[in-house]
Amino acid sequence: MPFTPNRKFKQSPRLIVGSEGVHYDMADGSRVLDGIAGLWCVNAGHRNPRISAALKAQIDVLDYASSFQIGHPAAFTLAQRLSEMAPAGMNHVFFTNSGSESVDTALKIALACHRARGNAGRYRLIGRERAYHGVGFGGISVGGIGRQRSTFGPLLNGVDHLPHTHDLARNAFSRGEPGHGIDKADALESLLALHDPSTVAAVIVEPVAGSTGVLPPPRGYLRRLREICDKHGILLIFDEVITGFGRLGTNFAADLFGVTPDLIATAKGLTNGAVPMGAVLMRDEVHDAFMHGSVSAVELSHGYTYSGHPLACAAALATLDAYTQDGLIAQSAALAPYFEECLHALRGLPGVIDIRNLGLLGGVELEAWASGPGMHAQAVAQHCLDNGLLVRPVGETIALSPPFTLERRHVDQIVDTLHAAIKQTVQPASAAA
Repeated sequence: MPFTPNRKFKQSPRLIVGSEGVHYDMADGSRVLDGIAGLWCVNAGHRNPRISAALKAQIDVLDYASSFQIGHPAAFTLAQRLSEMAPAGMNHVFFTNSGSESVDTALKIALACHRARGNAGRYRLIGRERAYHGVGFGGISVGGIGRQRSTFGPLLNGVDHLPHTHDLARNAFSRGEPGHGIDKADALESLLALHDPSTVAAVIVEPVAGSTGVLPPPRGYLRRLREICDKHGILLIFDEVITGFGRLGTNFAADLFGVTPDLIATAKGLTNGAVPMGAVLMRDEVHDAFMHGSVSAVELSHGYTYSGHPLACAAALATLDAYTQDGLIAQSAALAPYFEECLHALRGLPGVIDIRNLGLLGGVELEAWASGPGMHAQAVAQHCLDNGLLVRPVGETIALSPPFTLERRHVDQIVDTLHAAIKQTVQPASAAA
């Protein structure tokens, strides 16, 4: 099982056997409120009727079609829909099957774009400390979570990292974008001075760092990165695998922050988690760099067997309808202030050292226990599950990303259950001693 202590799991398996709306049904007969939208992805609620119907209809018409030198209409329809949702000027799409593939695809497109423009000397990639960009070799290389990198030994050459933006001393208990930390973006100039900016192809960041514990960007941070990249001819990639498709109350985080990158990596909420799919959105200038030479030549030597899979396209088109026609992105935005207010009511509980939020993303950071890294958050998460709430422990933080279909009463349940779990979870005496 991925990212799981397998031996411990098999001692006491936790098995999901059904789902509906904002709930999971467990093998023991209990019903659990899903506080993390599956894994940051089931934004439109479980077994959304619109999406289920689209999948049932599609499988009876076309089960599979390759995207190599042939195609099917739904892939082009979906690409058009995505370009209409994307920030202005991002009118081209490349389909993948996951967030990891989207990130690696975006990195490859960035490198290939510079080569197509005659700038083969631009080969360096810059990520950020504490970033998570999936499990491909490119994503691990630009990612900044130590254990995920050290497990596999040497990774891609020519990669460096910006400092992370987490600053408890100055930004603890910020609501939305923290006020301090734009200087962390200026660190990019130092890295460029070290490596020579003419060798750097791309900078990749999550607009809101999710898997490291929900870190919203400092005010002005993303705009400053954009300015520095423009100054030096470097492509800027946003990893919006988590933030894309309404998680922050807008189509993309790029819309909320008013900063348009050159490429956006997406997945998760694209199909509501019903079928694996990802997509890379790109600015016209990136796409057009490949459109030269013989019209019979392959412009980009890259792709996947399941790129633009018919079932995935059907799920994605129905999901986008749920977001737009059913008003779920607007619903996400409307509920965010109440979510913020309730979440910050946990401030002052024993062991709570920070609370962070933006849109329907939240993180409650806990004081570390002597028993080991992450043990406090894991104990709180288990207490929550035992009492009908699924949350995600990431490091010392409890992460929350509920479906957009939840109501205020569900927010109340999330916060009340988390409140009780934090108060009642006690560090083992042997570890405390």
